[in-house]
Amino acid sequence: MLADLLDEEEMGSSLPPAALAMFRLMLDLLTDLDGRIAELDGEIARRAREDAVSRRLMTIPGVGPITATAIAALAPPAETFAKGRDFAAWLGLAPLQKSTGGKQKLGAISKMGERTLRRLLIIGSMAVIKQAARRGAPKGSWLEQMLARKPRMLVAVALANKMARIVWALLMKQESYRAPAAVTA
Repeated sequence: MLADLLDEEEMGSSLPPAALAMFRLMLDLLTDLDGRIAELDGEIARRAREDAVSRRLMTIPGVGPITATAIAALAPPAETFAKGRDFAAWLGLAPLQKSTGGKQKLGAISKMGERTLRRLLIIGSMAVIKQAARRGAPKGSWLEQMLARKPRMLVAVALANKMARIVWALLMKQESYRAPAAVTA
């Protein structure tokens, strides 16, 4: 597309030749970077397929090869955390707690944890929400109920928190993800 614009510009020559040469150079660099990114994506996907932990993590909706390999590489052993909430808090996905006079109020997420993994989980949860918006969330599911009454970004962070807890459980039990059955009322 950009190459076509440059070809048209060379014919019309409203830009100086030096500018056209620089744009061609930039286009070549972008093409080269796209090729390198594709190679790295392929390498990450290959490693994710070869690693048993990454394969198990990729069974979770919203967790792809990049997130799975990042968790396998960056997260400490699951045994480090007593429960899934502790793992979610380590990622910075747990809400801040403010309490006074026996009343407890939950605030925004702390964002005081592992930044890269938190971002990847939120991106994955946004993908799940986008699919749910397109195809519809399963009837009676937690996601359907949350999307009906909460803003989309808040649901994304809550889903990322839930995904972090699921990740911890899968790492502890060394099992694959099994989707919960929808509750019918």
